[in-house]
Parts: sequence; C-alpha cells; structure tokens
Amino acid sequence: MFSKFHNRQKGFTLIELMIVVVIIGILAALAIPRFMTATTKSKQSEAKGILKQIYTMQRTYRQQNNIYWGQGTIANAAAPNAFAPIGVEVPTSAIYTYTITTATATNLLVTADCSILDDDGAADQWTINEAGVLTCTSDDAVL
Repeated sequence: MFSKFHNRQKGFTLIELMIVVVIIGILAALAIPRFMTATTKSKQSEAKGILKQIYTMQRTYRQQNNIYWGQGTIANAAAPNAFAPIGVEVPTSAIYTYTITTATATNLLVTADCSILDDDGAADQWTINEAGVLTCTSDDAVL
C-alpha cells in the first residue's frame, strides 16, 4: 500500500526560483555600486598619504633653504625617485602621477593626477598647498 504523500515530488516551483533571482538581482544592484565607490575611495588614500608626505618634507626643505624645492618635477611609478632630494619616494605600484606645480619661496602647490582610478575614464585630481590644505579638485568617486 502506498501512502498519499509517497508520490509527492519535492523541489521548488518556478515562481519560487524567480522570486529568489529577483531578490538577488536587487541586492546586487544595491551592493555593486557601493563596492565600486569604496574601492575608489581606498585608492584615493594613496594620493592623500603621499601628498601629505611631500608637504611635510617640503616644509622641512624650506626651513633649511628658504625656498620650496623642485618646481615642475614629476614623480610616478616609472620615476619613483624623482623627489629623492626632499626624501620622498613614490611606490612603484603608484597609480597617481605627482607634480610639483608651484615651488617658490612662499608658494607651494603639488598635484596628484590619475585617469585610471576605475573603468569610467573620469580623472581624479588632488592638490595640497603651502598651508597643508588638501583639496580634491576632480573626484572620480562621486561620478
């Protein structure tokens, strides 16, 4: 004798599977942009840290020589030792290019530029001046 429940098939219905797929799609739509923004912001920390290091070493150099060093000097992963006279070494894994735009007796402006921060092609640029003010002039993380 067979029970009524013995022949009943087990599994999920198509509706149940479709609901699960929709829920996963909604979660992915919310999570992926946040993840991309978080990774972009973590990459920006490279620029912030190195610009602060350049600023600190430029202040030391200016106290000794009464002028900031290296106007027009560029450092990046291909030229990591370009800032060696002030004691700053850019990592060979750096994604930003650092340029001492202005270096006079009273003014300093250093920029960090990156055009490959993420896949959207938008530029990311940070600057620091003689007062130590760090400014994002073009933020790729908000695009």
